[in-house]
Amino acid sequence: MSTELQRAFTSLGHSASIPDDKQLPPYFLSYSVSDASAVSIRAQYGALVGSTSNHARVADIQVRLGSPKLDNTHGDHRASAVNSIELPLADDRAALARSLWSATNAGYGAAVDNYLRVQTEAQVRAKEEDSSPDFSTEPPQVSIAKPAPPVVIDRALWEQRVRDLSRIFRDYPDVYRNIVMLTVQNETDYFASSEGSRVITPHLQARLVVLAVTRADDGMDLFRDQTFEAETVSGLPSQSALESAVRQLGQSLEALRKAPVTEPFNGPAILSGRASAVFFHEVLGHRLEGQRQRGDDEGQTFTKEIGKDILPNFLSVADDPTRTVYDKTWLSGSYTYDDEGQKAQRVELIQDGVLKTFLMSRLPIASFSESNGHGRAQTGRMPTGRQGNLIVTSTKTTSDAALRQQLIDEAKKQGKPYGLYFEDISSGFAVTQRSSPQAFQVIPLVVYRVYVDGRPDELVRGVAIVGTPLAAMKRILATSDKPEVFNGECGAESGTVPVSAVAPAMLLSEIETQRQPQGIERPPILPIPSAPATKEAQ
Repeated sequence: MSTELQRAFTSLGHSASIPDDKQLPPYFLSYSVSDASAVSIRAQYGALVGSTSNHARVADIQVRLGSPKLDNTHGDHRASAVNSIELPLADDRAALARSLWSATNAGYGAAVDNYLRVQTEAQVRAKEEDSSPDFSTEPPQVSIAKPAPPVVIDRALWEQRVRDLSRIFRDYPDVYRNIVMLTVQNETDYFASSEGSRVITPHLQARLVVLAVTRADDGMDLFRDQTFEAETVSGLPSQSALESAVRQLGQSLEALRKAPVTEPFNGPAILSGRASAVFFHEVLGHRLEGQRQRGDDEGQTFTKEIGKDILPNFLSVADDPTRTVYDKTWLSGSYTYDDEGQKAQRVELIQDGVLKTFLMSRLPIASFSESNGHGRAQTGRMPTGRQGNLIVTSTKTTSDAALRQQLIDEAKKQGKPYGLYFEDISSGFAVTQRSSPQAFQVIPLVVYRVYVDGRPDELVRGVAIVGTPLAAMKRILATSDKPEVFNGECGAESGTVPVSAVAPAMLLSEIETQRQPQGIERPPILPIPSAPATKEAQ
């Protein structure tokens, strides 16, 4: 990589047949290679449907022409600077060099075209709000870690374990579809740049996902999922613990399909720790990513809020990808170097409610000209500022029981017959572009009405949390003293990356919900076939 990069960097744009003032040599060139081996095992309805292993090498070549102040990545052309190619799996030096040469030539040609477009657009468009450079100046990084080993697991054992977990759903006839999937991936990332960076970082991850689906009699589709993650398969829960979790999922779905549909609500609510973690990731975290603060299309919710209160003063938020474990739970958003070869850093985003900074890649913004190690991307995408391990802490904590009583007291104060308790949240989306309302929507999976008159809590379904971030963040009244961890994957313009979020349960004085789409298809006409009494067919 280093040899071919240096040859390309010193040769491209230097032609004896072209006048010097017409030459377009790159001012920056980088090679990023992902070398990953993986095993994937899937089962449904108690039977194996897939068991595969894979080894892939993919190179991302980034070519920048012009200068850091204005280059071929400017504005809408940012993503075009990356050209990807599959590399040979064998350690064949000649084949690897020729592959990199081919991808570099193609990337350079695309960069020349886009740089000419950028120059033309700069002459005809109005002055931009943020005239920051297109690339930051950073010191080169050198870190040569030991590459990750190939994935080695007991395939037969895990195929049986995954089958057994999927078979549990046979005891729940109203669960119409289920999937249990184990994915184990060991990846080594190699990064080299014309600035002199040389970085090798390993990343290991084992993930077991359980998904189950049902449909209520009125046509509403309902699902529950649960993800278990660790660095290796040995860190995943025991089979008995997994079986217990799967049964809880089945029981929860059968209860959900019988639960009443909620009505739109605006009043007090508690988000469990896991629900709060997802809530902060979606509602706040995405709006603190650096690239959201520049560009004519971005809503820039917090761009001009530096030094101002955006949360209650008892809350602080940091993003710390250097932390690998929180209270014995592995954090999947951890990494040592980001996808631009910059060292990962803990970033204090909000201190005592006051906004301090943003999650920065090497794309500068006004008042923040340097990366803080959060340039992340899926292979084949241009890195942008992304979350890693978002950690919310509080100085105003209380027990879960006391927080529940505060919910009831707040509901009484507002004249509400009940407050809501959000036990589990699946995902959501955050609109950050100014062409649309600056709103968010989060999809809860398990929601209870907590009645002020002492009636038992009532499970409800069909709830969606909606709102605007500035209003939602200011309505947090108190938190519990038990943080919980959410591990998952996050998708954005730079692709899908693993993330974690940590937060305590939170009481909000007001949260707005609306009904989810109802669905129009009835449950299956025929019941699920019963399992045969004799030995299963071979």
